[in-house]
Amino acid sequence: MSTAGQVIHCRAAVAWESGKPLSIEEVEVAPLQKDEVRIKILFTSLCHTDVYFWDAKGQNPLFPRILGHEAGGIVESVGEGVTDLKPGDHVFPIFTGECKECPHCLSEESNMCDLLRINTDRVGMIIDGKSRFSINGKPIYHFLGTSTFSEYTVFHVGQVAKINPHAPLDKVCVLSCGMSTGFGATVNVAKPKKGQSVAIFGLGAVGLLLPKEQEFPVLRGLLAFI
Repeated sequence: MSTAGQVIHCRAAVAWESGKPLSIEEVEVAPLQKDEVRIKILFTSLCHTDVYFWDAKGQNPLFPRILGHEAGGIVESVGEGVTDLKPGDHVFPIFTGECKECPHCLSEESNMCDLLRINTDRVGMIIDGKSRFSINGKPIYHFLGTSTFSEYTVFHVGQVAKINPHAPLDKVCVLSCGMSTGFGATVNVAKPKKGQSVAIFGLGAVGLLLPKEQEFPVLRGLLAFI
């Protein structure tokens, strides 16, 4: 039975202060609003971006906060207006989403959505600016519209990507950040041609996928699931 209109309680790793250890807390997750999706997070991974904002280096410190943006999970419930996802779907979070209507989303050259582009200072949901997380009535801020360091979290539907249910969520969860920050820019902007020489900086998803196939057969196999 759907719990879209209900409050639920779950555990989450909360960052209360910059650089201080995260603590496991019971949080309240508010009912869904229009165009929102509640996800049961089964696997989440740690990206250096989470550490950077936990340390609050060079940006506005916004705490208390639930970090995390690389994950894999299952749709638990959907709010009003959500038609392309249903409870039970396997999904990725996407921190830079797509409304599918603005000029950027309709362009083949950019994914910097007018509505859902990355905004590290946004601490609530798009529709009303309010957080869906709280502890004893005190708001706990969102992070990148994802906040995957929680057993349940809330996304705008434009920040959720449905994937093949046979994909192993414990492995493909890292692609929800690694693919969107490197692979798309490579194939859609740089557009390397077969036989060209390229330079790879770092070892993100692009760095892992471009070397010889026999060196990274597992990652190449995972792409087939998406």
